[in-house]
Amino acid sequence: MTTIVQKEIAGRLLSIETGKVARQASGAVFVKYGDTQIFAAVTSSDPRPDIDFFPLTVDYREKTSAAGKFPGGFIKREGRPTTKEILTCRLVDRPIRPLFSDAYRLDTAVTISVFSADQKNDPDILSVIGASAALSISDIPFLGPLGAVRIGLVDGELVVFPTLQDLASSDLDLAVAGTREAVTMVECGAREVSEEKMIEAIELAHRVIVEIVDLQDDLVRQCGKPKMELEPPPDHSDLKSELRGRCQARLPDILRTPGKMERKKAVKQFFLEIADEISPIVEPPAAPPPGAPERSLVLSLLEEIAGEMEREMILAGTRTDGRTHESIRDISIEVATFPRVVHGAALFTRGETQAMVTVTLGTARDQQIVDGLADEYSERFMLHYNFPAFCVGETWPNRGPKRREIGHGALAARALEQVLPSEESFPYTIRVVSDIMESNGSSSMATVCGGTLAMMDAGVKIRQPVAGIAMGLIKEGDRVAILSDILGSEDHNGDMDFKVAGTQKGITALQMDIKVRGLSTEIMQRALEQARQGRIHILQEMLKVLRRPRDEISPFAPKVIVFKIDPEKIGLVIGPGGKMIKKIQEETDSTIEIEDDGKVMIWGSTLESAEGAQHRIEAITEEIKPGRIYQNGRVVSIKDFGCFVEVLPGQEGLVHVSELARGYVKHVSDVVKIGDLIPVKCLGTDSQGRHKLSKVEAEEELGMVSEPPRENAPQPEAVPHGSSSPGGGSRPQSSSRRRRRRR
Repeated sequence: MTTIVQKEIAGRLLSIETGKVARQASGAVFVKYGDTQIFAAVTSSDPRPDIDFFPLTVDYREKTSAAGKFPGGFIKREGRPTTKEILTCRLVDRPIRPLFSDAYRLDTAVTISVFSADQKNDPDILSVIGASAALSISDIPFLGPLGAVRIGLVDGELVVFPTLQDLASSDLDLAVAGTREAVTMVECGAREVSEEKMIEAIELAHRVIVEIVDLQDDLVRQCGKPKMELEPPPDHSDLKSELRGRCQARLPDILRTPGKMERKKAVKQFFLEIADEISPIVEPPAAPPPGAPERSLVLSLLEEIAGEMEREMILAGTRTDGRTHESIRDISIEVATFPRVVHGAALFTRGETQAMVTVTLGTARDQQIVDGLADEYSERFMLHYNFPAFCVGETWPNRGPKRREIGHGALAARALEQVLPSEESFPYTIRVVSDIMESNGSSSMATVCGGTLAMMDAGVKIRQPVAGIAMGLIKEGDRVAILSDILGSEDHNGDMDFKVAGTQKGITALQMDIKVRGLSTEIMQRALEQARQGRIHILQEMLKVLRRPRDEISPFAPKVIVFKIDPEKIGLVIGPGGKMIKKIQEETDSTIEIEDDGKVMIWGSTLESAEGAQHRIEAITEEIKPGRIYQNGRVVSIKDFGCFVEVLPGQEGLVHVSELARGYVKHVSDVVKIGDLIPVKCLGTDSQGRHKLSKVEAEEELGMVSEPPRENAPQPEAVPHGSSSPGGGSRPQSSSRRRRRRR
């Protein structure tokens, strides 16, 4: 039986349908908004033995058939997930993951497919709604439903569910997810939007979220399945109380051990000492002491106690590294850290988090081609974030970027792309690579800071410097601690991970994940203001090292020249089969790109090579101008009435026989031959674009003597003044007399 619920939101109908397909899944829905439609299905399977985490997998895929397209490339089948698909997987995963009971450990999969894309409504927000709806009607113990919405800021007005066209001119791209009670996730890019406007947008988003939650509640009432019963977790309160007693005296001091790795080692050693006392390791065939708890359980409970103690210390006013709630760790910065070919570089260190960031400037051919449901487009700015195992003192194989790396890189890219110079003023392709050297809290925000400095070092004329900071939250009842520049342990044990990047003027990127079920607007306002103060402090430290972008780009970066030509002459520059443009590129060691509107971009390894290509193109496309003398016109053909001279590449004009020499010219070939180089002056251009040239006038103005007709050329008979010629016509006039009359 098919069940449909629907509601009009922002002038378009949002509908959720279930019961028609995928009836063997735990829950399955179609979600449609406008003409964009996604399908979401959820399933679960038996738990893995001895698992100590929740194995949730979200898989979002875009079928190009949804947009009436074939997959790009050689293989006409969808392959590995694209960056957009991975980011949407994370967008779905982050808000739903906290809404599962700690006792739930079943393998759970959320599968989402896009079946229709109208090129107006992005399917990513619908995917969050679809995942929530499918989980809510299933037997999986999901603590939802939750809603999601996108908010834009167009011409100063907040827009609910902006279209892709709206987003092109929007100052805000804000994705918000939440329950009926509170917001649980925020993801946005912004063009220096103020904190006040951001709070206003989030509040508007939550009002829409409540409407979407109401819609799902209606669906659950009509067709929701009873939730599966979960076995209550074993009661280890007595053991935990005993362990807490053993930790009370020494653990707080151990948690204050300076240095992440030293602290980790000291805590581990202390835990092993306690575990050896309570649950000693016994080699077979000996049996463990009667009543001894499992060693893995003891170690797990000790980890919980350490997290709880750190929270208590923070609420009491002191963090494990001795800082106050608002303090920022020491910052160290170096720029231009590599020699020669690196175009720009910065090493940004904040506490024990360190990012080595490099910048490479390239040509238009280096742009990233993006093919997906929307029309194919090119990206001139790329940011790649790498998180190797050594940065946290661990080991794992490097098999390419993981979802986390792609997500962190996308957040940093969003923060920086808002301040990039326009392509017209800075026509380079920009690639930023961040390699995390150390990590103890917010390496993505270190990437933002390092990326800003590296681009300034490379001479990228960014509008404003951008800094980023990660905020945390500890909340126990009415006791609240908002933390600036959080450590890794504060992120792990805290209730919020709140990353904010921006300039002195406003926010350029924001990402928030909340683990508690309620977060008031007042707390968000405090967190944003505290983040703003921290961001300004970090910006001041950055500007002490490099106040503005360097005046010149790196001498090892390609040099670029941009100018325009007549679009009708693009064919002349390209030549038959591209022969002309290839020749220019090879001879000048340059790269040339020409757009349909006549915009020409030339990149050369040196400025001289780029200018050489420019001069060649200008010569090809230059217009013959009346009154200008061209000293090296080449005779390309000879006629009875004159000769045609190529003045500029591909552009010819006629030198009439009367303009070849001062005396009488009976045969044009008496004066010039094909291939001769002669000076000519343009006398004018007729209505049909034909150029009239004069060899005589050019020679007179250049102070040259025109060669008389050759000696063997027959001379005209003498005719008395005023008489008619033998042919009955007037005597031929000299070219100089005709010229005076014309003037």
